[in-house]
Amino acid sequence: MIERYTRRAMGAIWTDENKYRYWLRVEAAASAVLAEDDVIPAEAAEAIAKKATVSATRVQEIEAEVKHDVIAFTTAVADSLKAQGLDAESRWLHYGLTSNDIVDTAQALQIKEASALIREGITALLAVLKRRALEFKHTPTIGRTHGIHAEPTTFGLKLLNWYAEMERNLKRFDAAAEDMRVGKLSGAVGTFGHLSPKQEEKVCERLRLKPALVATQVIQRDRHAAYIATLAIIGSTLDKIAVEVRHLQRTEVREAQEYFSEKQKGSSAMPHKKNPITSEQISGLARVLRGNAQAALENVPLWHERDISHSSVERIIFPDSTILVDYLLAKTTDLIDRLLVYPERMKKNLESTGGLIFSGQLLLDLAEAGMLREDAYRLVQGHAMRAWKEDLNFREEVARDAAIAKLLSAERLAAAFDYTRQLGNVDAIFKRVLGS
Repeated sequence: MIERYTRRAMGAIWTDENKYRYWLRVEAAASAVLAEDDVIPAEAAEAIAKKATVSATRVQEIEAEVKHDVIAFTTAVADSLKAQGLDAESRWLHYGLTSNDIVDTAQALQIKEASALIREGITALLAVLKRRALEFKHTPTIGRTHGIHAEPTTFGLKLLNWYAEMERNLKRFDAAAEDMRVGKLSGAVGTFGHLSPKQEEKVCERLRLKPALVATQVIQRDRHAAYIATLAIIGSTLDKIAVEVRHLQRTEVREAQEYFSEKQKGSSAMPHKKNPITSEQISGLARVLRGNAQAALENVPLWHERDISHSSVERIIFPDSTILVDYLLAKTTDLIDRLLVYPERMKKNLESTGGLIFSGQLLLDLAEAGMLREDAYRLVQGHAMRAWKEDLNFREEVARDAAIAKLLSAERLAAAFDYTRQLGNVDAIFKRVLGS
């Protein structure tokens, strides 16, 4: 991922140097277990754990010749031991292991580290969404369906909906991250031809991983697809939030907008512009996450006990997806934290149609007062369509209708246009989501 979208802590997880440190950590754990079981000398395990070093530059130099990254790695590590006079100890490095015993197990450790940062990002966004949902809990605004004014809602309910969705995302993410917390050391085709299942369990325990119950040469990629897909879902939720902010910032709406700093500029040509650039960036980068999810799904069907068609893909999608989600969570948290909200504009828009948005309540009140529902619908719709077409005040038009006045008193008619009546259950909804 390019530096522009990479936060330092997450980016550091996916450097080559860090990857090879994790590979060496797996090698050391495996050697320690094999030494405990008297398979290799204790001196060799100790040397691998305490004396072995690895340089990404050196691995790359060797790989340029041998065209195999794990062989380049083991050669570089062995060379580091030999340089210290530990030739005998170096021959026990990678004993009984195949490449993906190291690669898949170490990748699980990297993903575990990345997942901790992503989880922090999700919880930070949840805290901001909750705070601002409570802030605007009873701030009335117009609800829109199909982009058209529908019935009143509150701005707090918009934020609460996002909060509840992110809570579901957190549960999905925790499950996907836990499913990725697995290692394997079962050999070239998963049959434990050289190590035993018990030794695999002991190595994984040292690394705080779970052993894959069954594997081929690789951990099966359904886990990886589920993890990347979960990141894509999180990105889609952030996209959803960003799209709403973009719509609300439109000139003709102006109910909310991104924070715009004093020295910020929106356009090289138009000095008046304040563009929702953060929201647009969130929407754009969420598309990359969804594309990566498709690539992860393509990685599930591998040939027989292993091919490497998934490997090149994962070198891209795991760093890029985790880095992007980390970045987008931080951007969305800041977006909501500093979002400018305009309740007066919301009220103005809510009242802009002259009461058209209360047509449903009027329909119900007429039916309750004795009019057949079909007749009430026809009557109310007629006034609504005329008011819409001729830019009339719907509330005033229905007040002059004799058929309506016959059934509804002036006081009862006024109650049909009282938005607080339709928002009486807001507290109950908040209690459902947040508890008491």
